[in-house]
Amino acid sequence: MSAEQAVTNLAVLGATGSIGLNTLDVVRRHPQRFRVKALTSNSKIDVLLEQCREFQPDHIVVVDPVAADRLKQQLNIEGLASEVRSGAESLADIATLAEVDVVMAAIVGAAGLVPTLAAVQAGKRVLIANKEPLVMLGGVFVEEAQRSGAQILPIDSEHNAIFQCLPAPEDGLWGRSGSLEERGVRRILLTGSGGPFRDRRFEDLSQVTPEQACAHPNWVMGRKISVDSATMMNKGLEIIEACWLFNAAHDQVQVVVHPQSVIHSLVEYVDGSMLAQLGSPDMRVPIAHALGWPQRIPSGADALDLFAIARLDFEPPRPDTFPCLVLAQEAARLGGVTPAILNAANEVAVAAFLERRLAFTDIPRLIEHVLERVGAQTRYDLETVLAVDQEARTVALAY
Repeated sequence: MSAEQAVTNLAVLGATGSIGLNTLDVVRRHPQRFRVKALTSNSKIDVLLEQCREFQPDHIVVVDPVAADRLKQQLNIEGLASEVRSGAESLADIATLAEVDVVMAAIVGAAGLVPTLAAVQAGKRVLIANKEPLVMLGGVFVEEAQRSGAQILPIDSEHNAIFQCLPAPEDGLWGRSGSLEERGVRRILLTGSGGPFRDRRFEDLSQVTPEQACAHPNWVMGRKISVDSATMMNKGLEIIEACWLFNAAHDQVQVVVHPQSVIHSLVEYVDGSMLAQLGSPDMRVPIAHALGWPQRIPSGADALDLFAIARLDFEPPRPDTFPCLVLAQEAARLGGVTPAILNAANEVAVAAFLERRLAFTDIPRLIEHVLERVGAQTRYDLETVLAVDQEARTVALAY
C-alpha cells in the first residue's frame, strides 16, 4: 500500500446526525482506505449501536451519561470491546486522540465549539461541518491552525465548492495562501436555494409550522439547519464562516439565490473569469471530496443530469423576505463577539419555533432584541465568547 493509500484513522463527532450518517456511508464504500477509530453522539444509542456493530470503533462518547451506561451494557452483552465515555468534556479527548488522523466535526450548534477547537490545536486534519465554531471564534481558529499546522477542510456544500474553485493551497487554509486579492480573486458568491418561502412575503409567514419550514425543496437536512435555510440565516452564518475560511472581507462575499441548488457556490476572478462548482444536492459529494483530498474518491451520489435540470436561475435575496440575513450581514460587518451573540440568539429562537413556542416571524425579532441588549466585548478569546454566548442565551430565553 502506497503512502497515498495509507489507512486514515477517523473520528466522527456527531455520528448519528445527518452529516455523521453520510460520512459513514462514504467510509463504508472505502473499507481499505478508512478506519473508524471513534464515534460520538448526544444520546441516540440505538443508531450508535448499529454503527458500533458495523465499524467497531475503539472509542465512543455518549454525552448523556444514562444513555452511555445503557450502550455500555449492550456492548458488553454483544461482546464488543469499544470503550465508552460520557460527558461533553470527553468530546475534546476523542478529538485529540494520538491515533486519530482526521476529525469530522459535525456536532450541531455551539456544543461543537470546544471539541472542534481542540482538534485544531492538536494539529489534526479537521473536516468542519458545523458553522458555529467559526462563526463564534473564527479568529482564534485561524491563529491556532497556523500554530499547530492543522488542515481545515470545509464540508458545507457552499464552502466546499469555494474551496474547490480557489487556487489549491499547498498545506491547508488559514491565511497561508494569502488574501483574495493576492490570489487574483475579486469576490466569492455564496448560493442558496431561498428555502421553501422564497416567493412569499415575510409578513405572511406568521402561521408557518415547523413542518412547513423544514420541508426544504432540495436538501435533506436536520431540523435546525432546515429552519435556518428557510430564514436564510444559514447564508448569513456562511458569510461569517467564509470570511475566516478564505481570508475574505465581509463585503467580498455576496449571497445569490439559486433555486435549483445545482451550483453550490462561485468564485469571481479579477480577469472576469468565474468558476463554479456543480453537483447533485447530496452531502456525500463534499464529504467525499474532503475525506479524499487532494485525491478524488467515489461518494455514492448520483451523477448530475444537466439535461434534466435544463435551466439555472439566479436572483438577489430580498431583504424584506429574509430579515435574518440582514442581521447576519451586519454582524459580519461588526465582527468581534457580535457573530457569537447572533448565533446564540438564533439557536434559542429556532429551538423555540420548533417547539411551537415562537412564531416563525418572531425569529428575527428575538435575534434583534438580543443583539440590542448584549453588549460587545473588547476581548476576543474562548472564555469571553463562551460567556457572551451564555449571556445571549439567557436574554433570548427571557424574551
